[in-house]
Amino acid sequence: MALTPQWLDELRSRTMLSALIGRSIKVTKAGREYKACCPFHNEKTPSFTINDEKGFYHCFGCSAHGDAIRWMTDQRGLSFMDAVKELAAQAGMEVPAPDPRAAQQAEQRAGLHDVMQAAQDWFAAQLNSIEGAAARSYLERRGIHAQTVKDFGFGFAPDSKSALKAALAQFGDDMLVEAGLLIKVDDKAPYDRFRGRLMIPIRDPRGRVIAFGGRILGDGEPKYLNSPDTPLFDKGRTLYNLDKCSPASRSTGRVIVVEGYMDVIALAQAGFPDAVAPLGTALTEQQIEMLWRMTEKPLLCFDGDAAGQKAAMRAADRALPLLRPGHSLQFVTLPEGQDPDDLVKSSGSQAFKQLLDNSEPLVDRLWAAELVAQSLDTPEDRASLKQRLGQHISAISDGEIKRHYADAFRDRFDALFARKTAPSYPARTNPNFKRGSGAKWAKTVYQPTTSEARGISSKGSDLLMQGLLVNILLYPALIDGHREALMEIHPRNANQADLLSFILDSTLTKKSLDSAGLLTILEGQLYNVAQDLLRGDGKAFAFNRRSLSGEADDYTSLSKNMAEMIKLVKQRPALEQALDRATIKVSQELTEENYAEQQRLRSEKEAFDRRIVEMADRGLDI
Repeated sequence: MALTPQWLDELRSRTMLSALIGRSIKVTKAGREYKACCPFHNEKTPSFTINDEKGFYHCFGCSAHGDAIRWMTDQRGLSFMDAVKELAAQAGMEVPAPDPRAAQQAEQRAGLHDVMQAAQDWFAAQLNSIEGAAARSYLERRGIHAQTVKDFGFGFAPDSKSALKAALAQFGDDMLVEAGLLIKVDDKAPYDRFRGRLMIPIRDPRGRVIAFGGRILGDGEPKYLNSPDTPLFDKGRTLYNLDKCSPASRSTGRVIVVEGYMDVIALAQAGFPDAVAPLGTALTEQQIEMLWRMTEKPLLCFDGDAAGQKAAMRAADRALPLLRPGHSLQFVTLPEGQDPDDLVKSSGSQAFKQLLDNSEPLVDRLWAAELVAQSLDTPEDRASLKQRLGQHISAISDGEIKRHYADAFRDRFDALFARKTAPSYPARTNPNFKRGSGAKWAKTVYQPTTSEARGISSKGSDLLMQGLLVNILLYPALIDGHREALMEIHPRNANQADLLSFILDSTLTKKSLDSAGLLTILEGQLYNVAQDLLRGDGKAFAFNRRSLSGEADDYTSLSKNMAEMIKLVKQRPALEQALDRATIKVSQELTEENYAEQQRLRSEKEAFDRRIVEMADRGLDI
C-alpha cells in the first residue's frame, strides 16, 4: 500500500486514542490526560497514561509506549496493515489503492516467509532424527534443557549439499537461493548453504523466521554461519531474540545486549528473558535505535576478553552521535575470559544480576577506557588523554549533552592533574574527589612497558596456560611431582580443561607414559587440541623446545620450570581481576588512594609480564 507519512498522520489525528484504548481497558480522566492500569504488565496502581493531544500512551512502570497503530499491533496482535485498515474504517478514511510494485514485493516476501518456515520445520525434524545425534549431544553438553530447545526452535542441517534442496524442491531453486538457503556459484547447480550444523532460527519482531544461524559441530570454520542478507533479512537492522525480548522488557524495564545466540539462550534459561544479540557484526546505529524503542538505557554485556571490550567501545563510539536527553548506554563488566553463559553456569543467576545492578554509564566507561589506554607520566601523555576525551566530546551531536560531557571530563581531568601550590594533584572542581593520606601522584614513577611485556599482556593468561599444557604434553613424567597443584588449575578454555583432566587421570593409572605414549591414547578432539598446542604459542617458552640429555639435572631444571609456570598460571588471573576492579573503582570514585592502587596494580602486572618474558626467547614474537 502507498501509505505516505502525511496520510498516516491524518489517520492518527482522526483517532481519539483514549476512546480506542477505553474499549479494551478501564480508563479514568486525570487532568488533561487519562490513566489506567497497564495492560502490558501486572500492577495495582495505575501508571499507564494516555495523552490525546500528543496522540500517544506511555507506561511509567514497564516503558510501553506508542500511538494508535502501535496499540492495535501490540495489544490486539494485528499486523500493521490490518491495524491501519481497521482504524481507517473507524475514522471514515479510504485506504490508498495498492501500489503494483509494493504488492508484488509483499507477495514475494510472503512466499519467502513460507519457504523459511518450511526450512525451520525440516531442520527441527532433522534434530530428532538419527543424523541429529551429534547435535543433540552438543546441546546436552551445553546444558540446554528440552523446553529451551523447543522454545528457541533448535534444528540440525545434515552434512549434505542437497538434503534441504531435495526436501524443499516444491519451492524451486530460485526461491531457495533468494531465501539464502542455497548457494549458487556461476552456472553450477545450487547447493545447501548450511551443512553439518546446529541450526538456530532468527525471527523478526512478529516471530516469523527470516534467517538462520548455524553452529559447526566439531572442527571447521567459520564456527558460526549466518544467512546472507535477503529481502527478509538485513543483519544490521535485526536483533536476535527481539520477538521474545520486547514483551519481556516491558516487565523488567531493561534490555540486555550480549554477543551471541548461545548467550541469549543461556540467559533466558537462567531467568533473563530480556536479552538480545547483534548478528555477527558490531552494534549498528539502527540496532541502537531499536534498543532505545524498548528502553532508554540498554545494558551492554559483552564478553570479558579483549575482543568483547573492543566491541563495547565500538558500540560506545557509534552511540555518541545519536545521544539525546535521557537515552544512553549502560555497560556491564564481566570477569575476564568469561561470557554470560559461563558466568550463570559457574556462579549462578544472582551473580549475573549483581553485575547488571552495578552497570556503569557511558561517560564512566569512556573515561575509564581512556584512563588506562596508556601511561600518564609525562605532560605529553596527559595532553594525549585530553585530546582523546575531546574527540569523544566532538562526536556528540546534541549540544546540551555535549556540554555536560565536557564538564564531566574536565572535572575528572582537573582532579587528576590540576595543581595549586603543592606538588600533588588535588581536585579542583570534582565534588566526589577526596584527599587521602596516600602517596602523592606527582611523585609516582612506574617502569615503562616493554614491547615484549605488551605482547604478553595482549595474550594474557591464555598464553601461560598453553605453555603449561605443552610442558605437560612433552614431559608427562614430571606430573607426579606437581599433581596436587595441577588439580587446582581450571583452564577457561573448555577443550584445554578436558585435555588437562584426561592427562591427569591417565597418568594416575599409567605411570610410565612418555610424550609419544600420551599422544597415542588421546582421541578425537583432545588429540587435535594437543597437536594445536604443540604447534602453536605454547612453545614460545624456551624450555618447551630444549633437547634432553637424560641426566637428572635436566629433569630437576624442568621440574622447577613447571613449578614456576603453575605458580604464574594461578597468580595472573587474580592480578588481572584486581586491576579490573581497581580501574572500575577509580572511574566511580576518584581519590588519591584509588588512583595510586590502580597504578600500583598496573605496575605490578607489567612487572609480572616481564617475568614471563624472561622465560621466553627474546627474539620470538609472543
